[in-house]
Amino acid sequence: MSRQIFLDTETTGLSPESGDRIIEIGCVEMVDRRLTGNNKHFYLNPERANSEDAVKIHGLTDEFLADKPLFAAVVDELMEYLSGAEIVIHNASFDVGFLDAELRRLGRPKFATQVGAVVDSLLMAREMFPGKSNSLDALCKRLEVDNSNRALHGALLDAGLLAEVYIQMTRGQESLVIEEQEDTTQEIVVEKIDLTQFRLVVLRASEAEREAHDAVLKAIDKSSGGKTIWQEAVA
Repeated sequence: MSRQIFLDTETTGLSPESGDRIIEIGCVEMVDRRLTGNNKHFYLNPERANSEDAVKIHGLTDEFLADKPLFAAVVDELMEYLSGAEIVIHNASFDVGFLDAELRRLGRPKFATQVGAVVDSLLMAREMFPGKSNSLDALCKRLEVDNSNRALHGALLDAGLLAEVYIQMTRGQESLVIEEQEDTTQEIVVEKIDLTQFRLVVLRASEAEREAHDAVLKAIDKSSGGKTIWQEAVA
């Protein structure tokens, strides 16, 4: 069974090193390339103010987040849910950097050590579409994924869009790693059929059909100046 979690976060700013915190986490589960509906979504109190630029992106105000749980209150549920899964994140270094900072505050191991693997879909997209814009919005447009409801960034909405984009980018692939296949060519055995059991029907040409055929041959021979191969063979 292949279990993948598409994860996205929203934050108070751009730098965990400067004290910015996670305010929203969205997770969408896919098992064997099928969305299960077993998703996770958390709003979090970051214990600090949002930057104005961040609020313009996600629309989550300090007032809205004031009564939400702390990261410490949801970390057990979150990491148990993510455990063992392949985590797909668009621009993974950004989200993992924030998750590592939150885990470090609680004395917990780094994020990547607690999950099966981390896949960066942005790096995948750059390999598939070099030189093009590979933001989530750009990929939705290119791969015909409907993102008309994305007026603001939202972690759960973006995780769902990422899942659809990923399915389109990996269509026909069971794995992102193409391994050298062993030669499995087998001799094809065709069962012999006794043709004597069939009666072959022969339809003979009528006199009129033979005359028409001879007329066509004579016309071709005349147009070639008497150089037709069948005349030479007869001679």
